[in-house]
Amino acid sequence: MNSERESLTRAIGTVGLAAGIINVMIGGGIFRVPALVAGSLGAAAPLAYVICAIAMALIVTCIAAAGRRVILTGGPYAYVGTALGPYAGFLSGVLLWMVGVFATAAVSSVMAASIAELLPALSGRAMQAAILVVAFGFWSWVNMHGVALGVRLNTTITVAKLLPLLLIAVAGMFFVRAENLHVAEWPAAGDFARMSLVLVFAFAGIEVALIPSGEVRDPERTVPKAIALAMVGVTLLYIALQVVAQGILGAALSQSAVPLADAAGASLGAWARSLLLAGAAVSMFGHLGGMTLSIPRVVYALARDGYLPTALSRVHPIYRSPQLAIITQSILTLAIAITGTFEQLAIIANAAALALYLGCAIAAWKLGQSPIVPVLACGVIAWLLSGLRIDEWLGFGACITIASLVYIGRQSIARTAAG
Repeated sequence: MNSERESLTRAIGTVGLAAGIINVMIGGGIFRVPALVAGSLGAAAPLAYVICAIAMALIVTCIAAAGRRVILTGGPYAYVGTALGPYAGFLSGVLLWMVGVFATAAVSSVMAASIAELLPALSGRAMQAAILVVAFGFWSWVNMHGVALGVRLNTTITVAKLLPLLLIAVAGMFFVRAENLHVAEWPAAGDFARMSLVLVFAFAGIEVALIPSGEVRDPERTVPKAIALAMVGVTLLYIALQVVAQGILGAALSQSAVPLADAAGASLGAWARSLLLAGAAVSMFGHLGGMTLSIPRVVYALARDGYLPTALSRVHPIYRSPQLAIITQSILTLAIAITGTFEQLAIIANAAALALYLGCAIAAWKLGQSPIVPVLACGVIAWLLSGLRIDEWLGFGACITIASLVYIGRQSIARTAAG
């Protein structure tokens, strides 16, 4: 991995990168997880956000430290590969790709369902598939025409998606009932571990938004500032939304399919519920845009380093974008989104994200960061992974095994060709 082979344009500043991180983090998860966390933890649910935020703070500190030292496109793939060698780098690239593919597919499937609920004429499997085709096609076209256009649209949509969330977070506080926030009995530590694992899906995104590292201006300063700005803002917003939803709906929160929309409806009226449903659709549409900007760069980086066909690393002479990588990634993710379910896809994305974070923590230490934070981050990641069930471990292990076999096969072919 050497910077001499980078041919992309550095056009992303602090605001654009922070907006990209927020855009990817606030996808579809926060519109679903308040009910899931409340169902397991009850009124103690906000504490799970604090635990997850502390865990993520340790993790993103490691990511930021690595990001200041490695400025190649590929984000964590480049960080881990530089610090730990080609095999670890390849596995991190596969994990990063898994996070992007399965998280994007999961959120996109919910986006299509949300649009169908708002517009009944678009309900049904065939119409939802058509929605996905149009959405993927739009964002592919945008990002094929250069990173600057993609960043501008992502920033605009990030602002648009935040407005309805801020509305319910602020206005909803006036309708909170204190008795709904009373914790009668504290849940077990294992329940917090499982729900913190679920919340990783709502907090994940920093590692994906940093993939276009080779297109960030002054990355040594931009990356840490953008991460801090995005992480603090998103954490405060998430805790406020959980408190408001719990305080308004009480025990009914755990039974809600659209918890934030139901909280808005119960406090502000039917118009607010419709606004939150529309906001969810916009948010997930923006999430798709952020992922279409970032994830094809993993394909580009893997091809750049010889793990995929060289054609996928070609950059358009005018727009300076990896167009074939964008098209390939979009077609694959679209197929998975049409055929998969949110729960299945989210679990795979979470496991891959945590394994990737582990690699980033070790890479940050190897790249010169004090070992204290990486060691703490590794401990937290191990605790979060304890929330995985055996079948989830088996599925994740199968993916890593297949990736390892691909790497061994490629190395064997390379040695044969060299000999």
